[in-house]
Amino acid sequence: MIAIVDYDAGNLTSVARAMAHLGYACDITKDEDRIRNAERVIFPGVGAAGSAMESLRRLGLDRAIQETFASGKPLLGICLGTQIIMGFSEEDGGVDCLGIVAGRTRLFSNRMTDAAGAHLKIPHMGWNRVRLNRSHPVLAGIGDGDEFYFVHSYYPDPDDESQVIGRTEHGIAFASVIGTANLIATQFHPEKSGRPGLTLLKNFCEWTPC
Repeated sequence: MIAIVDYDAGNLTSVARAMAHLGYACDITKDEDRIRNAERVIFPGVGAAGSAMESLRRLGLDRAIQETFASGKPLLGICLGTQIIMGFSEEDGGVDCLGIVAGRTRLFSNRMTDAAGAHLKIPHMGWNRVRLNRSHPVLAGIGDGDEFYFVHSYYPDPDDESQVIGRTEHGIAFASVIGTANLIATQFHPEKSGRPGLTLLKNFCEWTPC
């Protein structure tokens, strides 16, 4: 069973629909035991770090996600889920997060410009390319420079550069795919990203971390 973590942070049904389209059974759940007993876990979300961490702690799901990572089971973070696997987020005045990946989630500067000097809007919204730093089994069949769908004002910034799998340009080259051991996490929404996104989700469902 694949568990999709429900912590009142939205974006769950679109992930579940993508999984159903691929033919994989999944369970949207707030039950920490079902998450602990799942074969693999998807940790999506949209919204703000402060309220997300409050919900996770209230439901006991912070521990369940940390224990999933420690167990070696495949864990996929998406968007807000990717941001709050970090140690700290700058959102909401500063929030201590799950600490699975050392580093910070940072706010884009509102003074960023593109190569032509045009002002870049925040949030970063729409399709953008992901440039891969290295290969990964969950990215098999995805081309360097394939486009994915983004909606975010914050981005993860791991302390360890080796944990950055892919970067995307939006004023800066920010980390858009990160991973370590049995964890892979994307700042974009694979469930809204057409063929490349479905390829990523399918690969995740078949991935056995070393």
